[in-house]
Amino acid sequence: MGSLHRASKTLKSLRHQLLLQATQQFDSSSRLSGSSDYRLLLARALCSHPRQNAKEAVDLTQYPPERIRNFSIIAHVDHGKSTLADRLLELTGTIKRGHGQPQYLDKLQVERERGITVKAQTATMFHKYNLQDEPQPFLLNLIDTPGHVDFSYEVSRSLAACQGALLVVDAAQGVQAQTVANFYLAFESNLTIIPVINKIDQPTADPDRIKDQLKSMFDLEPSDCLLTSAKTGQGLEHVLPAVIERIPPPPGEGSGLLRMLLLDSYYDEYKGVICHVAVVDGMLRKGDKISAAATGQTYDVLDVGFMHPELTQTGVLLTGQVGYVVTGMRSTKEARIGDTLFHAKTIVKPLPGFKAARHMVFSGLFPADGSDFEALNHAIERLTCNDASVSVTKESSTALGLGFRCGFLGLLHMDVFHQRLEQEYGTHIISTVPTVPYIFEYSDGSKVEVQNPAALPSNSKQRVTASWEPTVLATIIIPSEYVGPVITLCSERRGQQLEYSFIDSQRAFMKYRLPLREIVVDFYNELKSITSGYASFDYEDSEYQQADLVKLDILLNGQAVDAMATIVHSLKAQRMGRELVDKLKKFIDRQMFEIIIQAAIGSKVVARETISAMRKNVLAKCYGGDITRKRKLLEKQKEGKKRMKRVGSVDIPQEAFHQLLKVS
Repeated sequence: MGSLHRASKTLKSLRHQLLLQATQQFDSSSRLSGSSDYRLLLARALCSHPRQNAKEAVDLTQYPPERIRNFSIIAHVDHGKSTLADRLLELTGTIKRGHGQPQYLDKLQVERERGITVKAQTATMFHKYNLQDEPQPFLLNLIDTPGHVDFSYEVSRSLAACQGALLVVDAAQGVQAQTVANFYLAFESNLTIIPVINKIDQPTADPDRIKDQLKSMFDLEPSDCLLTSAKTGQGLEHVLPAVIERIPPPPGEGSGLLRMLLLDSYYDEYKGVICHVAVVDGMLRKGDKISAAATGQTYDVLDVGFMHPELTQTGVLLTGQVGYVVTGMRSTKEARIGDTLFHAKTIVKPLPGFKAARHMVFSGLFPADGSDFEALNHAIERLTCNDASVSVTKESSTALGLGFRCGFLGLLHMDVFHQRLEQEYGTHIISTVPTVPYIFEYSDGSKVEVQNPAALPSNSKQRVTASWEPTVLATIIIPSEYVGPVITLCSERRGQQLEYSFIDSQRAFMKYRLPLREIVVDFYNELKSITSGYASFDYEDSEYQQADLVKLDILLNGQAVDAMATIVHSLKAQRMGRELVDKLKKFIDRQMFEIIIQAAIGSKVVARETISAMRKNVLAKCYGGDITRKRKLLEKQKEGKKRMKRVGSVDIPQEAFHQLLKVS
């Protein structure tokens, strides 16, 4: 008993010293741009949250729905979303300051390098707030969502578990394209939006201009905006009170039947699939049997808890709370984002909004070295354990050998998948030009969806009578001096202007309907190039539109190269065929026989180049003599070249594919 008493006194003394030290820091550094308030708050958080060091069990029953706030942070890329999340975790004592890992919720290497969020993460925070002059405990669930349009469905499901969102805007850059897209996603979900103007410590910061932008574009009152600097801590003391005061508690029936929204999942080698869930109604306990509405499968709840910020077992989740569930699922394909989980042998109404993943971009993946196929197969199997939204089918190409046809949610999703294959598994791959799913209608009335151009017959007995291609609604925000070049670029890409206005005196807002095919390869790079890097671009999926589409084949000595087949608009077919043929001529080595490179639409050749044969000078020994002798030698050589051309095969070097196809 004596040792316990001494340990208790030591702990109290330590807390007192921490608080005293923080107060001294507060007094000595009050002239530092408001960051002293943040330091004092941080010290108080450390003193009031001893569970950071001693993880005792948490009694979740003391947090009824009215003491819970579920919120998300939404922002454009590099506006300080992850840094703000770090500061909030520190303020509530969830993580220690200076933990050595900035952007704590971004777990993947690709997320840290690109400054984006790919996988949704949740973090539970405990915070005491003075309500009616008495400190009351609150449970705050931060749901960190992806921001890019490729993951817009995942974002919408994560936002469905929230009642409010912090809209973070850079104090210098202002409203960007992704800011607009994310705002409307949150607005359509009926969330309470708290505008946060971040990075006010920058020399170029202009918060008043940003307030005017938020008012003109989103009708958000300037007085509601919070001015912060997540880097220095300035203004952060106002964020959590705003979350508690402005965001409503989660609705739901604590005594009703269990309904949970599945937010995201990832694969753990020891536990299997771990699902992030939000309890909408009812209560979940360890040992319960639950079913999934989308798959009909039934599972035992092996473990349940919340992220604080790592897995913390609680044995129970109550109405309005966000946490994790381990059920023994073997693949993330069973855990479908947006699905409803409920107690087995009960009948509930599934939560609205669930839909299956829709693949918008397709690409072939082949090993750079044909002998590495098994290694690539193993890497893709491992990676799809954590990314169930990728569709994978095996395919064979005469030019590239065995490989895979993969479907992705969008361009960023594809790039991230390629980068993770290379970084995490060390694979070297060749990826074919990204294509989009087209629809073709034949003369007999049948329709077919084509994801791989090589699968569309070039000379079919059935005539194509109509074709459709997917489109996107693109949002472009640019400095006003670049309006002309951007309009020209969009017109060249067959864009249709829907909206054109000015955000303020310096920046223009444009909305276009563009064919998805026109933006999948190099549109963003060109847009950045002509605007000196100042353009901001975002898009969302739209409907299919009718277009005059044709299949462009590349032929080498009359033989089609399936990996280079592509579907293009008829107006661009000749120009694209000429470009491909010219590039191929540079990279294919000369042979002992003539090589004819052609671009063809069906049986019509639209471009041609010829690589002449290497030949011996058979006339070198003829210093004179009759011309018929020379002709005879030349004709004999010509016949030999014809025989070579019949039996010889053209070897396309890997460099040609690396230049013509998009390489990871």
